[in-house]
Amino acid sequence: MGRRLPAILAAFLVSSLAVAQSREERIDALLGRYHDYDLFNGSVLVADEGTVLLEKGYGYANREWLIPNTPDTKFRLGSITKQFTAMLVMQQVQSGTISLDAPLSKYLTSYPRPRADSVTIRQLLSHTAGIPNYTEFMDFHRDRKAYTPDQLIAAFSGRPLDFTPGTGWKYSNSGYVLLGAVLEKVTGVPYEQLLRRNILDPLGMKNTGYDHNEEILPKRAAGYAWTGRTVNASFIDMSVPFSAGALYSTAEDLLVWDRALYTDRLIADSLKAIYFTPVRHGYAFGWGVGKERLGSSADSALFEFHGGGINGFNTMIVRIPNRRALIVLLNNTESAPLIEIARSVAAILYGRAYAGPTRSIARELGKAIAVEGIGKALERYAELIGKPAEYSIDENEMNLLGYEMLREGRTREAIEVFTLNTKAFPQSWNVYDSLGEAYMDDGQTAPAIANYEKSIALNPSNTNGIEILKKLRAAQ
Repeated sequence: MGRRLPAILAAFLVSSLAVAQSREERIDALLGRYHDYDLFNGSVLVADEGTVLLEKGYGYANREWLIPNTPDTKFRLGSITKQFTAMLVMQQVQSGTISLDAPLSKYLTSYPRPRADSVTIRQLLSHTAGIPNYTEFMDFHRDRKAYTPDQLIAAFSGRPLDFTPGTGWKYSNSGYVLLGAVLEKVTGVPYEQLLRRNILDPLGMKNTGYDHNEEILPKRAAGYAWTGRTVNASFIDMSVPFSAGALYSTAEDLLVWDRALYTDRLIADSLKAIYFTPVRHGYAFGWGVGKERLGSSADSALFEFHGGGINGFNTMIVRIPNRRALIVLLNNTESAPLIEIARSVAAILYGRAYAGPTRSIARELGKAIAVEGIGKALERYAELIGKPAEYSIDENEMNLLGYEMLREGRTREAIEVFTLNTKAFPQSWNVYDSLGEAYMDDGQTAPAIANYEKSIALNPSNTNGIEILKKLRAAQ
């Protein structure tokens, strides 16, 4: 029998072992818990100081065939596409074919003047142009047809600007569709070919491209939605997101992209500084840039980041340039708390405190609706909302659940879910907009009007809500 170690030495050895195991295993354990709680299903890559710590898949790329996710599974990126579009624009700035402060009308005739004279390329890149966001009023979730860039532009070109260009900030997919059209006009090359020629091929990003539904794409993940049960995501033709959100990639390829951004292979360092410098609201060109909290600690770090969401997929890329760290989270379901996960992963990299996941109230509510009906589900909600240490409520998840109820024709359930969301997030304009839509679909004009009025009072730039409100009042 060996000698017993002194208590202090034993504690030191346990602590040392924990440190030795810490980062990779702690990150893996964290993602494993999110997966166990059905809050993450996808691929992860984490690098620090230029070294990959973890690359792993969680859950299934295809649930029907039980095919697992891997680091080289291909996911639709959604709005992470925008940083690639912005880079293509900056390459044209470098070559002199595009000027950041030139008006849109210099390059494009499909967007009407005089508005096109007042909007600049810089403003489109930074969401400060005031261009109405077509994904707020085009019901592409139910629209299966393909669009040309000009047809997309026609969907929003007749609408007034949300604000005078340069005076505000509002996220706009429309602005990035316009940038894709500008790129095609000035180069004479289709966006997809330009992307491959100028970025993907030079960097060797062989597992990244413009997605097409009809193509056979090896290792492409299927996308899933959640309605109280997991279902196949609704179809969307990838011409609809175009240069604002049509790319696919892998966690491994996004590491290649990240490393190239530390070099001058794509653009000169002087232009790259502009590319990563916030213009307004912490938004640069295709990247959010700002201090983000490290897990549950009081400390923060500078993130360069962007999320993406498209039918069946939810994604996040985070760069922490001062330590050459990268966090890639690619999820093939429509909802996941990715920024929360990224903050906790960053906390592990920095050795800071972080909290593990809590179970989703929205998911528990959805299950209860599916199994027991809305009455019992509301009782279950009242029980769970009183357990904040175990269960948390997310505005976006509740909104997604409500819209899935609407898509299934379960209007009463949708109204109840959206109503709960207004009580949980009373300062959010979007929750009242959603509840107003549900009442409108149910033919209840008076409460629909009341909720759209609340939404617009909280967000006077809710142009879609303003238009719907006019129609509802006219129909009274």
